[in-house]
Amino acid sequence: MNQQITSRSGGRAARRAARSAALPDNLRPVRAGLEGGKYKPLSEVDVQKIHRAALDALETIGLADAPPSGIAHLTGAGAILGEDGRIRFPRALVEDTLARANRSITLMSRDGLNDLDLSGTRVHYGTAGAAVHLVDVDGKNYRDCGVQDLHDAAKIVNTLDNVHFCQRPMVCRDIPDNLEMDYNSIFACVAGTTKHIGTSFTDPSFVAPAIEMLHMIAGGEDKWRERPFVSNSNCFVVPPMKFATESCLVMEECIKHGMPVLLLSAGMAGATAPSTVAGAIVQAVAECLAGLVYVNAVKQGHPAIFGTWPFGLDLRTGAMTGGSGEQALLTAGCAQMHNFYDLPGGAAAGIADSKLPDMQAGWETMCSNVMAGLSGCNMIYEAAGMHASLLGFCHESLILGDDVIGQALRCVRGIEVNDETLALDQIAEVCMGGPGHYLGTAGTLGRMQSDHCYPTYGNRMSPKEWVEKDKPDLITTATKRKEEILSAPSAAALDPTIDRTVRQRFNIHLKG
Repeated sequence: MNQQITSRSGGRAARRAARSAALPDNLRPVRAGLEGGKYKPLSEVDVQKIHRAALDALETIGLADAPPSGIAHLTGAGAILGEDGRIRFPRALVEDTLARANRSITLMSRDGLNDLDLSGTRVHYGTAGAAVHLVDVDGKNYRDCGVQDLHDAAKIVNTLDNVHFCQRPMVCRDIPDNLEMDYNSIFACVAGTTKHIGTSFTDPSFVAPAIEMLHMIAGGEDKWRERPFVSNSNCFVVPPMKFATESCLVMEECIKHGMPVLLLSAGMAGATAPSTVAGAIVQAVAECLAGLVYVNAVKQGHPAIFGTWPFGLDLRTGAMTGGSGEQALLTAGCAQMHNFYDLPGGAAAGIADSKLPDMQAGWETMCSNVMAGLSGCNMIYEAAGMHASLLGFCHESLILGDDVIGQALRCVRGIEVNDETLALDQIAEVCMGGPGHYLGTAGTLGRMQSDHCYPTYGNRMSPKEWVEKDKPDLITTATKRKEEILSAPSAAALDPTIDRTVRQRFNIHLKG
C-alpha cells in the first residue's frame, strides 16, 4: 500500500509540474480568439425584426445634435437633414455602408505578441469601465483612484493569460487638468502593458498631443500608423438617439490620426433606452449603425468596432444592474446582431453590482461573461475587476477574474467530437483486461492539459488539505499575488531613452 501511495504522489507531482510548464498555443485549453456563436438567444426571425426596426428608427426618427462637421459628412454621404435638425438615414445608405464597412480589423498590441483578430465570432475579454473609485478589500472601503492605480491595473493585466486587452478601467482622479489626465491615462497603461489599450478623450483638442506622445513611443508616425496599439473608446451618442457633439469631434480627430474607434452606445434600459430587452437592442443597433455611417463618411473603411452597450436597470430603485440576467441577455443579443452584420463588435459583461469580491460578485461576473462568450462577442469589455455597477474597480477582482474568464473560455471552446475524443479504444482497453479506471492512462495523461482548464486561484483542495494549508481564502491569495506582481519591474516599461524624452515633453504624473 505504501508503494502505491508513493507512486500516486509522484504521479501527482509530475502532473503538477506538467501543468506549470507553458504550453504552445495550439495545445492550450483556452486562448484569445476562440470562436463562439453557438448560443443564439434570438431566432432568425427575431434578428430580422430587430434589423428592420433599427432601419425604421434611422429612417423615420433619426438622430439629433450632430456637430456641423458631422452634418456635412453625413449629408454628403446621403443622409437627410430635416427641418427639425434631426439627421435621418435612408435604408439604402445604411445598407450600402454595411456592404462596404471594414470587417478585417486587428487590434494591435505594442509588442506584436497579443494582436486581436476580430473576424467572425472570435472572442476576447478585457477591462473597461472608467471607475471613479478603487476598492480596498482590506478595509472594505472605496477611495478615489489615481494614475498609479491605473498603471497597476495595466501591469496586472500584462501578467494575465485570459485578459486580452486593457481598456482604461479607472479615471485618474488625482490629475485635475483634463488634458494631462487624458495623456497620462495612456502613458500609465502603456507603461504597464504591451497588450492593446483603449482610452477616451475629454476634448477634441486633446487628441493631437496624445498622438504626438504615441508617435514618440511607437518610433515615428509611420510606425504608429502601421501598428496603432491604442484605440479610442468613443461615446458618440447620448441615448436616446442623439449625437454627443464633443465626442463626435473627438472621433473625427481620432480617425484623422489613424486610431481605431469603438462606437459606444450605452443606453440604460428603462431610462435612456426602452425597458424591454428587444427594444434596448433595437435602439443600440440603430445608434451604432448611424455611427458606422458617420465613420465611413469621414473615411471609408476606417476600423470601427460596433459597440452596442445597453445596460440593465432595476426599475424599483433606478439603480444600474450590470450583474443581472437581463444584462447577460442584452449583451448576448447584441453580439448576435454583430454576427448578423458580420461586423467586429463589442459589448459589456462581467460587471458586478456587488461592492466587494464576494459570492454575489462571483455569480454576477460569471453569468454575463459566459453568455457573452458563447454568443461570439468579439470584444467583451468590463469583464474583470468592476464593482458597484462600474463605480468601483478592484485589483484583486481583476486577478480572480482571470480564473472566471478562463472557465468562461472553456465553455466557449465547447465539446470536440471526433474519433479520438469519443475514446472508444480507451473504453475497450480499460474495460477488457485493463485496470477498470482511466486514472493515469495514456489517453488521460495525454490530454489532461489541452482538454482541461485549471484554475490558478480557485481552491480545489480537500477540506483536510485546506485546513493543513491554514485555510487559504481567495481574497488573501489574490492580494498576495497582486503584491508579487506590483513589486516586480514592469515587463512593459518603455525604453529609458523614450521614457525620458516623453517626460521632458509632457507633464507625466506617474513616478519613474
